[in-house]
Amino acid sequence: MLTRKQKHILIKFFSMFSVVRGYNILIIVVAQYLASIYILAHDKPLRQVLFDPNLFVIVLASAVTIAAGYIVNNFYDSEKDLINKPIKSKLDRLVNQHTKLSFYFVLNFIAVVLASYVSFKAVLFFSVYIFGIWFYSHKLKKLPFIGNLTSAILTITPFFAVFIYYKNFEHVIFVHATFLFLILSMRELTKDLENIKGDLALNYQTIPIVYGENVSKIMLTVLSVLTLIPTFLLLYKFKVGYMYIYFYISIVLLVIFLVLLWKSKTKIHYLILHNILKFIIVFGVFCILLIDVDVVLNRLF
Repeated sequence: MLTRKQKHILIKFFSMFSVVRGYNILIIVVAQYLASIYILAHDKPLRQVLFDPNLFVIVLASAVTIAAGYIVNNFYDSEKDLINKPIKSKLDRLVNQHTKLSFYFVLNFIAVVLASYVSFKAVLFFSVYIFGIWFYSHKLKKLPFIGNLTSAILTITPFFAVFIYYKNFEHVIFVHATFLFLILSMRELTKDLENIKGDLALNYQTIPIVYGENVSKIMLTVLSVLTLIPTFLLLYKFKVGYMYIYFYISIVLLVIFLVLLWKSKTKIHYLILHNILKFIIVFGVFCILLIDVDVVLNRLF
């Protein structure tokens, strides 16, 4: 049996895990490594990529920075989350704001120290990334278009860090990035539709509030159609191995998404749409393995 103090510590741990969205960070770490192995450094031996200390530090610094970003985002959205996410908000509030901010500064400091192990350029990169996350959380997220665009860019930035490290400028990487960016943009706009009640109460100038739900749905439809361009290129112009299965499934899911979108009117409807897009993103991370199913045998040495 746990003592009262141990239970208190455990509850605080789960609260902070909820604030930093540890599950999301784990997915991003896996995604960075899989992208490095299968896309960005596909010409290097598997062992060289897996045990590269610089890559490990970049991934760790990214994870720490993202965790800090979730904390500052939670800090600025605390009132809005009481309306949009009352259950999660109760769990998050088990850790007080002062403790959260202390963790925020400590994590950012750790990220910069880790980056210094790689290079001074890495320090500059993560310093700008940290500032970008704070500025987005403090100002930009309340603005239509700019907030959505910035959020999508900040989400894809950890992969850009690895991309810079490997200096791989193959066209297929930009096509993959375009597909991911479009799906992330759709997710951000769908979140705005889902959270419209809290955003309206706290005077957030999001696209659904400024231009209406119908305009938001039209934009989501256009973005869905635009995803067909990188999908077509990846299916017919580049070699993606068995990952073609993922892109065909994604097309089917996006069609379902559009059908449901134009029937959606309530928060629960938009939550379902949000989860469809989250599934496409997370499923895509693990489907990177399908690019080369024999990678362990072919690139072990």
